[in-house]
Amino acid sequence: MAKSPTRNRDVALKQSPQPQSNFAKWMTRVAAVLLLAATFTWLDRIKDRWYVLEPKFLHELAQEAIAASPNNPQGMISHILTNLTSTYPQLESPALSLNLDSSEWVFNNAGGAMGAMYILHASVTEYLIIFGTPLGTEGHTGLHTADDYFHILVGEQWAFRPGALEMERYGPGDVHFLPRGTAKQYKMHEGCFALEYARGWIPLMMPFGLADTFTSTLDIPTLYHTIRITGRETIKNLLLGKI
Repeated sequence: MAKSPTRNRDVALKQSPQPQSNFAKWMTRVAAVLLLAATFTWLDRIKDRWYVLEPKFLHELAQEAIAASPNNPQGMISHILTNLTSTYPQLESPALSLNLDSSEWVFNNAGGAMGAMYILHASVTEYLIIFGTPLGTEGHTGLHTADDYFHILVGEQWAFRPGALEMERYGPGDVHFLPRGTAKQYKMHEGCFALEYARGWIPLMMPFGLADTFTSTLDIPTLYHTIRITGRETIKNLLLGKI
């Protein structure tokens, strides 16, 4: 039995896309993207209210550690830990959580450079680590969403940005400041260690810090421990209300 023209037309209309419905879907998506962008912009403007550590204090602390234990990285680390726990007590209503286990060193491969790090503090908006190598290394700083303060404790670091015809040189007591959104080539000479402090959106720095594991080293144990320690410390700080 042949279908009527009217029935065929009704079926075709049901099967054809509805322009109005598609337009509504796209408008919803655009509105969601704009809402997310506005939220992230607002959070970026107020992120400084969650900072606890201060660059000036850390610079003075690094210089004190150098004076107290010249050319002795282990002595400097002990001095830094003692001072940090005195300034930020861990037992009664701590303002932030610190990792006091100085045996928790892990390799770090990022931007072609290799060293080891001890994570003193990790939260959503700040991290504080000891980073260095007795062998020396060289690589790319990365392009980050955080300001980075690299306090040289022992040894020497060189750096250069595109267009510069002379290198930057940083020695013990100096701070190599890298504003967010900028990148350099850097070289840490034999026996160079530093107190590194970053403030900004720390989770967005993780892909740079972990990418070499997937593209080069395939060092799964180091990947596991890096994520484990960073995640543990970040969660401990979130539980204290430290973002």
